[in-house]
Amino acid sequence: MQTKPVLVLADVKTIAAAAEAEALKNQWAVSIAIVDDGGHLLWLQRLDGAPAISAHIAPAKAHTAALGRRESKVYEDIVNGGRTSFLSAPAIEGLLEGGVPIMYGGQCLGAVGVSGVKSSEDAQIAKTGIAALGL
Repeated sequence: MQTKPVLVLADVKTIAAAAEAEALKNQWAVSIAIVDDGGHLLWLQRLDGAPAISAHIAPAKAHTAALGRRESKVYEDIVNGGRTSFLSAPAIEGLLEGGVPIMYGGQCLGAVGVSGVKSSEDAQIAKTGIAALGL
């Protein structure tokens, strides 16, 4: 039997605090979602002024990144590249940049999804949160 690392609440709080600090530093009103490796929601926060829809989009981006074990931007690029049939893939809704997997030792621990500003800025916030773990 193998063992694998998992996110614990302290990790989630570390990611969330760093992501929130990055958003606030740039005056970006966003929602931040953190999921486990199965895409199950562990954390959701909507900063003041963030659009209501962002609280739905951020978890979807995180879910997609966790299940796919790659950034959600990959899927956005696939669809934008003309492979629109990919929109029918099951259990994948967050096909926009801003979902980033949390990888450690070749294993996916979960993902962070951010929504509310430009997609590249969403990804920046997610990556800053993940970097705070020092993996």
